[in-house]
Amino acid sequence: MQRQRADCAGPQRDRLACWRKMAAMTVAELLTEAFERIHATVHRVLDGAGAAELTTRAGGTANPIGWLIWHLARVQDDHLAGVAGCGQVWTADGWQQRFALPYAADATGYAHTSAEVDAFAVPSGDLLIGYVDAVHAVTLEYVGGLCDADLDRVVDEGWDPPVTLGARLVSVIADDLQHVGQAAFARGVVGG
Repeated sequence: MQRQRADCAGPQRDRLACWRKMAAMTVAELLTEAFERIHATVHRVLDGAGAAELTTRAGGTANPIGWLIWHLARVQDDHLAGVAGCGQVWTADGWQQRFALPYAADATGYAHTSAEVDAFAVPSGDLLIGYVDAVHAVTLEYVGGLCDADLDRVVDEGWDPPVTLGARLVSVIADDLQHVGQAAFARGVVGG
């Protein structure tokens, strides 16, 4: 069942009704909404982008649009697979071979050097969109089945305090938002 989005732009009483309706949102619906917004923005950023646009480094050193989108999808894929206990779309579904990047299979772009960012190449936005869409579908399937109690589950004891599922998902959303914003800015600078 798809939820109707309330219109909060009206008079005060309409906003209150909207907030009450949104307060009834489930955890699954909230997380779905967040990931849907990221996904839609990624599509807008990549719309019509060619290979040159995707790899141009604004100012000669900024991370390029394509790398930023690949990186946010890789982090989402890696982290969601980790909490869901399943394989990553990147390796399980053959995306690593399709991209043929000179990176290790488990690379997400985290701590990439400038030279490693320079090595990123993609023939078109279509390949990126395909991977982003595949990761998005798996993400929605996973978060769509979550309830409040799930968010307290510890998913990483390597931190103090240990990381809960809720904290990990917020981290992924925050990272994705940051990088899609950077990509949108870079798209404006590079052209388009």
